[in-house]
Amino acid sequence: MASLTGQVALVTGASTGIGRHLAHGLAARGASVAGLARGAERLGEAMDEVAQATGARTLAVAADVTDRAAVEAAVARVHEEFGRVDLLVNNAGLMDPDEVPVWEADPDEWWAVVESHVRGALLLVHAVVPGMVARGSGRVVSLASGLSTRGGAIYSAYSVGKTGLMRLTENLAAALEGTPVRAFDLAPGVVQTEMTAAMSIHEGRTEWTPPEAVVELLEAIAAGELDQWSGRFLRAGADDLDALRRTRPCPTGRQLRLTPYGADDPTAAV
Repeated sequence: MASLTGQVALVTGASTGIGRHLAHGLAARGASVAGLARGAERLGEAMDEVAQATGARTLAVAADVTDRAAVEAAVARVHEEFGRVDLLVNNAGLMDPDEVPVWEADPDEWWAVVESHVRGALLLVHAVVPGMVARGSGRVVSLASGLSTRGGAIYSAYSVGKTGLMRLTENLAAALEGTPVRAFDLAPGVVQTEMTAAMSIHEGRTEWTPPEAVVELLEAIAAGELDQWSGRFLRAGADDLDALRRTRPCPTGRQLRLTPYGADDPTAAV
């Protein structure tokens, strides 16, 4: 495992679930970790626990990722405390409150889910990436999902939000070409959390992605070992880290693209 000593990580949605695992894992590898979430009390407790368990410096900054002023104030506090952000982890995001077809979903609730993933990541990128570019170093990791790459009868808002997040990552990576800053999509597989346990598609599941597998991939990204995968989708629990290290993907590998219907499809070259 590469040491992340000296790096500063900002993890959104850090008080529970996968975000909590990621914050702990990064801290255990030597990074200073700022956690961001809406609930100040629970976030503060989580960051204190991470600090006590790992000996790392932590900071709790409460904010709603969809609130521009709150995000900018939170990032300013991280910069004031730690001086910079080397690794931004966009993990915060809501799930559809009801397992219903898209036409039965409450439009406001549906849009709030999409916003949490896309607007939330955009606001963090807007607040953090300029500093990375100015310093000439940094990495942005957004938590993707299998539902980023396909549609389904339910969880439509989550799927649309995660798909939009993947396109945002590709756009970000393309705009960052020529700089040392990189952007990635990291799908965690199915980690057992309160959210996944409540989803009907996982009812009866006995095999879960270990959180350590997600941390391992994130750590390799933070250490600069997977920079050739910038703008692309990586999947914990399925991808072999050594294989990723030695593989250079084709130009559109692991990116969202149309699949031609056949050799004569006129969109095949688009």
